[in-house]
Amino acid sequence: MALTHRSFAYETGTNLTNERLEFLGDSVLGLVVTEELYKRYPDLDESRLSPLRSGVVNMRALADIARTLELGSAIRLGKGEEVTGGRNKNSLLADALEAIIGAIYLEHGFAKASEVVLRLIEKTLNGAVAKGAGLDGKTALQELLAAQSKGVPEYVVTETGPDHDKSFTAFAMVGGIALAQGEGKSKREAEQIAARVAFELLSMATQDVDASESED
Repeated sequence: MALTHRSFAYETGTNLTNERLEFLGDSVLGLVVTEELYKRYPDLDESRLSPLRSGVVNMRALADIARTLELGSAIRLGKGEEVTGGRNKNSLLADALEAIIGAIYLEHGFAKASEVVLRLIEKTLNGAVAKGAGLDGKTALQELLAAQSKGVPEYVVTETGPDHDKSFTAFAMVGGIALAQGEGKSKREAEQIAARVAFELLSMATQDVDASESED
């Protein structure tokens, strides 16, 4: 039933669809991802955790996971949905994945469902983190450097101006090399800007390398 779309149920005269399982699976998925982020990033507040979670459980991300599992070929669709390309629609694929998660929860309990979800989302979660989704500049840069095995960033900060109107300049350093600089009215602001610039530069460099390798 987890793979039965309502279009198939309508055409075959049954009311057994995957919509209730999808409803359940959506909640299970949300809880598992929220708990994982809560544990993984103890220093992030809700304003940063929420967009990071959205980067993992949004429809497009779930549909991409479903495609890796080739769920599209297994969904039971009505003829109308079939001819309009329903097997590759993001909404149908995401719903089917959530329905399967709901079915696993009912059959095997939360622990097993959590294990499956974490395995399914691992690549998506790492990708969201690598893009800096939901993370401040310093955290995003630290995560990216860790993923690339480049060590831990350090910050060198200088200040100028009178006490009532100071300006700060921060340099994001890796291995003694300055990757980027940022300026602000506080040390934290300057460090965050430097980290974000460094993150964007490294991300662009990584994308260029990947593109070059894909052309070879």
